[in-house]
Amino acid sequence: MRNLTIAALALVLIAGFAVLTVEETRGATEHKFMNVPGRSDNNPYSNAVLVGDTLYLAGAIGIDPATGAPPPKIEDEVKIVMDSMKSRLEMAGMSMSDLVMVNIHCPDLSLYGAFNDVYRTYFDDHFPARAFLGSGPLLANGHFELTGIAIKQ
Repeated sequence: MRNLTIAALALVLIAGFAVLTVEETRGATEHKFMNVPGRSDNNPYSNAVLVGDTLYLAGAIGIDPATGAPPPKIEDEVKIVMDSMKSRLEMAGMSMSDLVMVNIHCPDLSLYGAFNDVYRTYFDDHFPARAFLGSGPLLANGHFELTGIAIKQ
């Protein structure tokens, strides 16, 4: 009985220490809210949020800055949105190889192959985990909206 009491007390102490450690860690993590240079809108979101070594990338669409619309060629639209992802990663001192998860929202799933043809050129041998999701209409009549998560290697 005495051994059982000592074991129970030890578990309570360990659990209490674990809770204190989690609470201390939770308060020590700084959030850095980042926006691309020259961003002119005042929409209520950040382009990226860095928490420790993890970067959360907000949705981005492939809009030609000169026209405010997607370019006529799908390949050019994919390049714009991938370059946006790449530049936001670089803003945080990261690269495409730091991406661990990418979500692609697309209202037209027949564009899957055309998207992949360009997408694959942005990576070396390893690709992040990914979802290609059918969606309703996107802002500015875009064909793709990408979000991602990166962890600095």
